Amino acid sequence: MSETAWLFWVAAALVAAILEVTSLNLVFVMLALGALAGAVTAFAGGGVPLQVIAFVAVSAGMLMVARPIGLKYLRRSTPAVATNVAALLGRDAEALTELTSRGGQVKLAGEVWSARLEGPAVIPAGTSVRVVAIDGATAVVTPAPGALPPYGLPGTPPPQPRLQDPPSKLD
Repeated sequence: MSETAWLFWVAAALVAAILEVTSLNLVFVMLALGALAGAVTAFAGGGVPLQVIAFVAVSAGMLMVARPIGLKYLRRSTPAVATNVAALLGRDAEALTELTSRGGQVKLAGEVWSARLEGPAVIPAGTSVRVVAIDGATAVVTPAPGALPPYGLPGTPPPQPRLQDPPSKLD
């Protein structure tokens, strides 16, 4: 057994490396390096207790020193990608039906979503809207910038021109 003990450690290192590929959390690679230290110790003629000590010492050292450095590097070099709800916030959609604060439907990211308008208003079908929140399976939307007439929502009168203050006597 002692003549081929290093093969056990190499096999353990390979298994740990394969597990690391599936998990990508930088734990199993540290254990694989510890197992390689055990293999080197076994190949050099060290006894089983010395092999285990080499495995534990190298694995623990790598977990405490190299793993935090590796994780910091991975997080810095991997761009953050918005997924799920975060990927939908701020996206534009098209109103498929009339939208009110009670409901309606929009086409969002190529899918039909139930939606409701934020605030008490009505938006006609075909209007471009922007997603401001996701409430369960309902998109909460507002009119997209430039989607409505300059005076506001359809059905609301344009603002009345304000009379300017009369010139003061000091002018």
